[in-house]
Amino acid sequence: MKMQSGAYEGQYSFSSRFEEGTGTNPEELIAAAHAGCFSMALSASLSKAGFVPDHVDTEATVHLEKQGEGFGITRIVLRTDAKVPNIDEATFLEQAEGAKKNCPVSQALNSVKIELEAKLVS
Repeated sequence: MKMQSGAYEGQYSFSSRFEEGTGTNPEELIAAAHAGCFSMALSASLSKAGFVPDHVDTEATVHLEKQGEGFGITRIVLRTDAKVPNIDEATFLEQAEGAKKNCPVSQALNSVKIELEAKLVS
C-alpha cells in the first residue's frame, strides 16, 4: 500500500488485522486519521478562543468486534493530553468535546460511539 502523498508505503494485509502479521490495517489507518483530525480541530478551536496550546497529543483506539457473521467497528476512544496556558479545566473540556463533535473524521464516523478522555497537563 502506498499513499498518494508518499507519506506512507508499507505492508497492508489480512494477517495484520486479525493475526500477528506485519503492516497496517484499516482500523489502524482510521485511528491515525481520527487522532490527527481531532488534534487539529482542538488546536484550532483553542487558538480561536484565545488559548494557544503548547502541544496537543492524541491517541485513538478503534475497537473491532465480532458482530453476527462479520465484524464491525463498535467504538473509538480518543485519549488526548494537552498543554494549554491560561485555561481552566472546564473550558478545556468544553473545547475538547466541541472538537470531538466537529472534527470532520468524527462526523464521518458518527454511526460509531466515540468516547473522549481529555487531560489538561502542566
